[in-house]
This record gives sequence, structure tokens and C-alpha cells, in this order.
Amino acid sequence: MPPPLVNKKPRNESTTKDKTGTLDDPLKFLDQDYQELRKSCITNKKRFVDDKFPPDSSSIDPKKKLELDLDQIKWLRPSKIVADPQLIVQGVSRFDYSQGSYLGNCWFLASVGALTFKKDVMDQVMPADQSFGKDYAGIFHFRFWRFGKWIDVVIDDKLPTINGELIFVLSKTSNEFWPALLEKAYAKVCGSYADMHAGYVSEALLDFTGGVHVCFELDKPAIDLWSLMDRAAKTKALMACGSHQGEKSENVLPNGIVQGHAYTVTGVFKVTCQGKPVRLVRVLNPWGMGEWNGAWSDKSSLWNKVSEKERTKCRSLANDGEFWMSMEDFTKNLEEIDICCLSPDFLDSSSKCSWTTTCYNGSWESGTTAGGCINNKDSFWTNPQFRVRIEELDEECASGQCPENILVSLMQIHENRYRSLVSNYSTGFSVYLMKYEKFPAKFFYHRRSVEDSGNFIDTRHVMKFFKLEPGEYLIVPATFNPKEYAKFMLSIFTKTESHRRKNKPAMTYV
Repeated sequence: MPPPLVNKKPRNESTTKDKTGTLDDPLKFLDQDYQELRKSCITNKKRFVDDKFPPDSSSIDPKKKLELDLDQIKWLRPSKIVADPQLIVQGVSRFDYSQGSYLGNCWFLASVGALTFKKDVMDQVMPADQSFGKDYAGIFHFRFWRFGKWIDVVIDDKLPTINGELIFVLSKTSNEFWPALLEKAYAKVCGSYADMHAGYVSEALLDFTGGVHVCFELDKPAIDLWSLMDRAAKTKALMACGSHQGEKSENVLPNGIVQGHAYTVTGVFKVTCQGKPVRLVRVLNPWGMGEWNGAWSDKSSLWNKVSEKERTKCRSLANDGEFWMSMEDFTKNLEEIDICCLSPDFLDSSSKCSWTTTCYNGSWESGTTAGGCINNKDSFWTNPQFRVRIEELDEECASGQCPENILVSLMQIHENRYRSLVSNYSTGFSVYLMKYEKFPAKFFYHRRSVEDSGNFIDTRHVMKFFKLEPGEYLIVPATFNPKEYAKFMLSIFTKTESHRRKNKPAMTYV
């Protein structure tokens, strides 16, 4: 029987018009109000101490998973570490920091490297109304996008040190503290510093932008990926990539690539070598050192075969972790690239194409809407279902370099603050061409999906970028197993004017 939803408010509501938790009015994380707390500190001539993320071992490693002697750690304010602390010294740069040796959060720091290129996005994450100057009160705040809402995160500036040195992210300029404070704010959101250990770069990219995320596997790019990356680089897109896993974590290969490691994509460029164009990709290791040593690396002789102008513009001999690779070597030696942007317009080369976005919050609930994957034919149809209409594109838009016209993004929404305690279900979605206003009872028994997300995977976020012919389609998000409870956010991006309406399973079947 269909789930009992008749005469009840639909469970899956569009969030497009929801104005709460916006950048202009973000939610107060853990109910802490930055302005009120700061004003109180200034009035009482006290420096802020955060009781919601206290300067003790519970904020570092509550489960004692890191190889740290917690008794050696002292929490110090920047003024106790250096004589002249500054939030930012001579602007924000990807070269301002390097990863600490105690925490495997390269996925986060690779995203930070991408963030430094986009001032508007950086200003969203790190509001400008704070410094170590006038009215300093030992309190700072940062903003992150979490599961459809912007949150404002308050921290004090006490930082964990050993022998007066920071133990996590390191600033290359000793009196610059924005990297350490940003890392602390994100650690607070994750539950602790240890809860940041290991992750997917797409998590932080989305949490910095609240935008659209696209991931491409580099061994089988279906489109002109370099051109897409070039378009993304010219917008406010953030790009990062990951290398293939090895038998040992973070093993350094003879060519300089670190296995199972996250990198920032910091640029794309085309040079002319002996009369032939060469497409290059610039990559940054968040360790702040350790580089690719193959073709087009810093010391490669190929740089002697390009013009002095191009060589001067691109080449750097510093061991700063940043290097160039040809697009061919990039796709061969790295596994995937993540691109995240405020708007999906970079996906297509035509300026006449516009993308529309609709987001829905929903849930899978045991006994009603948690039907499991298509293998569970008796219950699959009870999963939440969403309609999308794909309309025919005009000639100019249809002839663009990017044939794909829809991107579907499915994200699990977690309620547990502690990231390491979160268990992701294996999730995915299927897309069906609709021919009926009312479905036969056995619709999913005999119909094959025209598209799907691929293998169900146990990550926070799955997405697929593909092409559909004009028509009306049904999108069915699901967990792999039935009766698994979880909340989710489904985002649908389409390249044309679209008209969508929510399809209620209870009212669909005869």
C-alpha cells in the first residue's frame, strides 16, 4: 500500500524561497551570537573564552585517535605566541600556510587553497569585521554552508601549541593567523580537530560556497574537461583534485605525486611549445612542499622551449608545493577533479544558456518512504519522487561545447555534530522517463531508468551530470537498503527554463 500521506503536509518541500539561514542572516551555531558576545567582552574588559569549544583535550582529540601527547599541549592566544599578531599579512594567499604533521586534513586545506583565489567567497567565509587591532576581544567568527543553511561560527583565539609552536596548520608568516583560526572554526563545526582527520575535498568546497558541485573522473572524461576547467577558473569556481589511493597512506611516488592525497587546482594555461599549443594545469600540494617532477615541472627542460614571456609568467623554481602538469599527465596521474561554484553557468560555453536550480529537503523514513534501491521492487516505489521537465534548447544553446543539460545532486543531512560519528548510508538516484499522469501499480517492475547516479556509495554527497532528451522525468533518490532513516537535500540544476512539481508517492498510484 502507498505511504499514508493523504491530507498531510508533503514531506519534501522546496527550499528555494526559504530565507532563513542565508548569508545576510546566518543561523547562530550553538546559539552563540558573535556581536553580543563581543560587546559583552569589550564592556567587561575581558577576552572571550569559548565554553562551547573549550581550550582543552575535548576539543582536540576526545577519542584519543591522534598520536599526540595531550599533556604537552598549551592553548595560547596569538599575542602569547608572537609580539605582533595579525589576522592577515599582505593579503590572503595559497602560500600563507602549510599542513601540520599531526592531522590528516589535506582535504580541508586543499579547499582552503582554492578559497584564497576568490575574494568574494573568502569574504563570505571570513567576515571582514574582525582583527587584532581596535576593540580586540579574543573573539572571531566564520561562516560555513551546512546542508542548505549558512551558519555563523564563533570561536575564541586560543590555539593549541607545543613549545610555543602551532601543532596543526602552520603559517609561513609567523604572525599571520587567519589559517589557524579558520581551521579552528571548522574543527568546531566538525566536533573536534580529530574529527577533521580524513575526508573528501568536496565537503569543504560545498561548505565554503553553498554552490553547485561537479566531480569528474579523470580516466574517462566525457567532455572537453580542460575547456570546462578554463571556464571555471575565469568565474568564482573553486577547484581541487585527488590522487589514486596506494597500499600505504600518503606514499610519495617517484614522480613526486602523493598517493591518496588532496591537491588544489590553482590555474589552467595554454603555452606554445615548438609551434604547438600545450594545455597545462597548475596544482598545489597543501603540505606547502613536495612537487611533481615530470614534464612541465619546475625544473623541466620543456620550459626552455616556450617564449620568455610565457616562461616568466608561469614558471617558478620555488619548492612551495605548486607545479605545472600537462593535461595528459594530469588525467593520467590524478584520479578526479572537484569543481564547486556559486552558479553552474560555467558548465556550458554559451553565454546564452541559463541554468535554473531547485532544492528540496526530504527524508527516508522506515515503514513509509525508505524503500531502498531498485533491487527491492516491492518497496522501491515508496521512495520520495520528484518530477522535472526538460525542455528543448534553442539552437545556440544546444550547439554549445557541453551537451549535458541536467545535474542532479543528492546530499545526506546529518544531525550528529561529531563528524567522525556520522555514518553515511549508501545512496543514489534513478531517473525515469514519464509517459503517464497516473502510474500503473507495477511501474518500476518493468521500467528501466534512463539515467542513474551509478553505484550506490557511502558518501555524504553523490552527483551526476548528464544529458536528457526533452520530456518529463521522475527522479527517485534512495538508500541502498530499505528501512534506513536519513534526511536528504536533493538539488536539481537544469540548462533551460524548467517547470517542476513535487510528485507525492501517495497520490501517484491507482
